[in-house]
Amino acid sequence: MALLQRKNKIPLGIYVHVPFCKSKCQYCDFYSISSKKELDFDGYLEAVCTHIKEAGPQSPNHIVDTIYFGGGTPSFLGGEGMAAILTAIRKSFDVSPTAEITFEANPDSVTDRLLRRLRSEGFNRVSLGIQCDSDDILKKLGRPHTYQEAVAAVQKIRKHRFHNLSVDLMYGLPSQRLQDWEKTLRNVLKLKPDHISCYGLKVEEGTPLYECRDFYNMADDDTQADMYLRAVQILKEHGYRQYEISNFCRKGLVSRHNLKYWTGGEYLGFGPDASSDFGGNRFAFIRDLNGYIDGIRSGGTVLRELQEISPRERAGEYLMMRLRTVSGIDPVKYEKKYLLPFAPLEKVLWDCKERGLADQTFDGRWHLTPEGFLLSNTIISDLLLIQEKTNPFT
Repeated sequence: MALLQRKNKIPLGIYVHVPFCKSKCQYCDFYSISSKKELDFDGYLEAVCTHIKEAGPQSPNHIVDTIYFGGGTPSFLGGEGMAAILTAIRKSFDVSPTAEITFEANPDSVTDRLLRRLRSEGFNRVSLGIQCDSDDILKKLGRPHTYQEAVAAVQKIRKHRFHNLSVDLMYGLPSQRLQDWEKTLRNVLKLKPDHISCYGLKVEEGTPLYECRDFYNMADDDTQADMYLRAVQILKEHGYRQYEISNFCRKGLVSRHNLKYWTGGEYLGFGPDASSDFGGNRFAFIRDLNGYIDGIRSGGTVLRELQEISPRERAGEYLMMRLRTVSGIDPVKYEKKYLLPFAPLEKVLWDCKERGLADQTFDGRWHLTPEGFLLSNTIISDLLLIQEKTNPFT
């Protein structure tokens, strides 16, 4: 009976934002802290575990099937801290025995002690931030590791029987040429990761890299596009299936947690600046560690924003997020779920198909091609504009 009840529960993802870093990368605009004076590990652990315990009773009909520790640099918090948070999650939520449990790590923070502790606790997936194989470029980015440290980290991860390893790579980096990017890919492929994420560098305003962007030889849009398409080709040749704009994996090893974001699944976030989509609402917590700690301790508010999502907005999100994936959008499901006609959208997609930017599968689903992914913002904007003008079925 208990097994049957579990099968009927709603899948739920949990995201834990660990805002601590050894140092701040030059391009990073995520909320993170690297000042030793502000590294209140104990206060953070107390607050986030309390927050988790308070939230657990609000989801009796859910089963947690993915847990993701992101940041920041979660591995910088240490194995005992992450184990304590995972224990709080297990005590407060119904966690599936087959849950995907991921932690992000920088190569310089990967130790045998850390891996041994987390493996014994039940973590089964590692997301390693390698970024590139050039120490000169890593230094310009403010990364705290060398490529050899990345190689050593991979060896340790495998030694401790983590069989699901994802690596993050970036292209369009300072002074990086197309041949440099190809070299990075081929070197990283020798490490035989199970999952690879390839992100084009975006120089965000307010970051240190933005201030000195004119002094670096930054790749232009055309060069970044060439790098992206080359990555798609090389990774395909080596058996990695693209399943989302920036993500590639060996068979059966998609990021189950990230798929929740792209397919409209429910998730709860904990920690400062963490976001959630739960019970028809989207909400986020304040970007301030001390404010988060004080708010949890005092029983005050730690919300930064709260928004109820209307069906029409969900329809727009369906287009935006599903068209990031290779599986794309299903016209029949779209009309049935959102009570909106698909025909006006299909006109745009047929035009995209003629230009090699989209394609349709044998069962009628529409998806963008790699070339289409490069223009996805424009294509999706056109679709959303048409959707906004479309009247629901009567």
